[in-house]
Amino acid sequence: MSADAIAGLADHARALTEGQITSVALVQASLDRIEAGRATVNAFRCVRAEAALAEAEDADRRLAAGERLPLLGVPVAVKDDTDVAGLPTRFGCAGDIPPATSDGEAVRRLRAAGAVIVGKTNSCELGQWAFTEGPAFGATRNPWNTDHTPGGSSGGSAAAVAAGLVSAALGSDGAGSIRIPAAWTHLVGIKPQRGRVSVHPYTDCFEGLTVNGPLARTVADAALLLDAVSGAHPDEPYHPAPIDASAAARREPGRLRIALAWRSAFTATRNPLHPGIRRAVTDLAEALGRLGHTVEEARPRYGLIGLGFLPRATAGIAAYADRHPDSTLLDPRTRGATRTGRRLGGRALRAARAREAHQHRRIGALFDTYDVLLAPTTAAPPPRIGAFDGLSAWRTDLTMAAACPYAWPWNVLGWPGVNVPAGFTADGLPVGAQLLGPAGSEELLISLAAQLEDDRKWHLVTPPATAVR
Repeated sequence: MSADAIAGLADHARALTEGQITSVALVQASLDRIEAGRATVNAFRCVRAEAALAEAEDADRRLAAGERLPLLGVPVAVKDDTDVAGLPTRFGCAGDIPPATSDGEAVRRLRAAGAVIVGKTNSCELGQWAFTEGPAFGATRNPWNTDHTPGGSSGGSAAAVAAGLVSAALGSDGAGSIRIPAAWTHLVGIKPQRGRVSVHPYTDCFEGLTVNGPLARTVADAALLLDAVSGAHPDEPYHPAPIDASAAARREPGRLRIALAWRSAFTATRNPLHPGIRRAVTDLAEALGRLGHTVEEARPRYGLIGLGFLPRATAGIAAYADRHPDSTLLDPRTRGATRTGRRLGGRALRAARAREAHQHRRIGALFDTYDVLLAPTTAAPPPRIGAFDGLSAWRTDLTMAAACPYAWPWNVLGWPGVNVPAGFTADGLPVGAQLLGPAGSEELLISLAAQLEDDRKWHLVTPPATAVR
């Protein structure tokens, strides 16, 4: 086997176990592609070249001795909001950030599964936006068309996987930050149930909005990475019942009742759905019908769910910004959001958290009739690099809400969702669709996504150029 990231996470793990390739060869190939892609996709903020090769040598010794772990010797990447011992957790910011003294729980679990972390991928500043650009690191670009963003805030992880720099990567999702870049780079992205993957050293990240999850080219690879990192830290408040994502990816979902929702939650903006996305999601719905599922248009009762989002999101930004050693280095839009978060951090925040149980009942009533909700992941294709430059905070938020109105309600609810590739616009830009479910429904969503993948073969379509030349 060659050291080709397109082969996939599960393929790499299998080849290492069978002795077809060494971890050193895989890791070195990944590092070479990362270096070649610096001037094009610019996916990585930090690369652990020396440490990763040393860990790969150790993995090869362990493999030769007969040790077997799910990801032993496989190179992966994590997002820049995730603590890796010895590296700063810059989370898209400029400034002198001290290195983390220990791994976050998700990274600890990755290492326990044997993975070799080659580096940390770019994120927009404090994960706020659906683009991955900033003065601290430049612009991360979409491998399908480098004039466009891969999305955000997990844009670096998405770009790294789409460009073949690594076969899978960890991202985080607080308002669609896994699902949006997955849609815009033709990947599978899983936003798990709140608590499924630890956010330690934080206990309730962004007031419960943000979760960690995988980005990969195939459902099986995303499921494998999800299994490797799943599990809460003892100090965290959420401990959902364990799942077996990899087994779910091998299982038929059965015949399901699927609600197709075109309308998004209220955002106080016009959210016209791009005709290319409507066509792509309609094609996906028709494929689900051919596979034996019942698909009907429906409308979730979202109500004014945005009232439960804004205080939590801005309070989370304020909490991160307050830890920065020099707030003057932060984007003016970040400083504005921080002020809003402090203003809303008392009664409004408590009211937002208290509404969640009612929102579960109201929106969850949809699942008395349907098993899964299908919706576009975004209303627009990936914007061009620089589209948000020079915009005020208010104009940035309005523009972003118009492009991405579909993903964030599921963060308020804390429920799982899976982005699947839906196709391309007429000019070749990737778009996606979400499979959404109630609490603890990851296994069903993963089974359905795997069935769709088997039918549509999206993993066989790769960017016209790897963007690493």
